[in-house]
Amino acid sequence: MIRYGPDGGFITTRLKDFIGWSRKFSLFQYPFVTACCGMEYMAVASAHYDIDRFGAALPRFSPRQADLLMVVGTISHKMAPVLKRVYDQMTEPKWVIAFGVCATSGGFYENYATLQGIDLVIPVDVYIPGCPPRPEMVLDGIMKLQEKIQRQGYHIRSLEPEAAG
Repeated sequence: MIRYGPDGGFITTRLKDFIGWSRKFSLFQYPFVTACCGMEYMAVASAHYDIDRFGAALPRFSPRQADLLMVVGTISHKMAPVLKRVYDQMTEPKWVIAFGVCATSGGFYENYATLQGIDLVIPVDVYIPGCPPRPEMVLDGIMKLQEKIQRQGYHIRSLEPEAAG
């Protein structure tokens, strides 16, 4: 909310809204890349699509320094405990993007060895479909996550579970 006084303007807002606004533009991602969608992940980080303008350009290679887990590619049943461990090592608040049809639903690998969606192991905030998804779809998914973070404010998933709607 913007209010103007006699000597100029000032902005007032709720702390929850300010925290949500600041968090949505400072995403530190941990790329969990396991398959061919990694090529599209790299394309999104290039200068042409410029993921930096959304505040999500700096990948972290330690889950303890990240708040966004981007699962890119196929996850096997043997890899599922590793994914869960990486997720558990991240600090709150944390968000997850399932990148591509394999991470979302197992893709065309419908067999005994492949996990049929990472949401069977960890909670997912945004699903980005496609085999592989176009960079524009990835940017759209990041914007949808930013909207969710803005609404969330200082809500932490493990302390205050959201009511099912």
